[in-house]
Amino acid sequence: MLIAPSILSADFGQLKNDLEMVKHAGADLLHIDIMDGQFVPNISLGIPVMEAISTYSDLPKDVHLMINNPENFIKKFIELGADYVTVHPESTDKLEYCLELIKTNGAKAGIALNPETSLDTVLPYIRDIDLLLFMTINPGFGGQKFIHSVVEKMIEASNYRKHHELSHLLFEVDGGINEQTAKICLENKIDILVSGSTIFESKDVKRTIQKLRNP
Repeated sequence: MLIAPSILSADFGQLKNDLEMVKHAGADLLHIDIMDGQFVPNISLGIPVMEAISTYSDLPKDVHLMINNPENFIKKFIELGADYVTVHPESTDKLEYCLELIKTNGAKAGIALNPETSLDTVLPYIRDIDLLLFMTINPGFGGQKFIHSVVEKMIEASNYRKHHELSHLLFEVDGGINEQTAKICLENKIDILVSGSTIFESKDVKRTIQKLRNP
């Protein structure tokens, strides 16, 4: 599995150092949560911090837009270095346009599924995306516990991917990831793990990343 530290849990006063730390510890990409305080009940980093992340780190950048009307910001985040851009179906009435906008501007397109969002929501678009993100917490705040009922959705999606030969499609999980839940994700064919507090609060980040990758 690939490991994507969630920048939301980094020390923003030491952002450059934290980005260097996770890179040297073996992180594969950076997960960057953008929240507007409307689509989710929290406000997180925005364009200036994204600029800083791109300046300080050459790791691939996985940008998760938890904002209303993401179509207004997709191009800007790709210009600032986003390699993946993931949007929520509930955040826009222009989902197909969002996916097209992501891909025509040179990034890989993802759809995020909240814990209560059915897999059926994404099926009409599944051949057009590169990444399917399973939220295993209710989005908005880090440090929450893993919602185990989402595992059934992972199994359903894994079977669908195999049956329809969608080998290009990556599965990602975000929320409540630790060594125990990482093992559950590995057993259910997840490709990318997003982890925030487990990594950034660790006393041995390299060992923690290794444990998440091979639980």
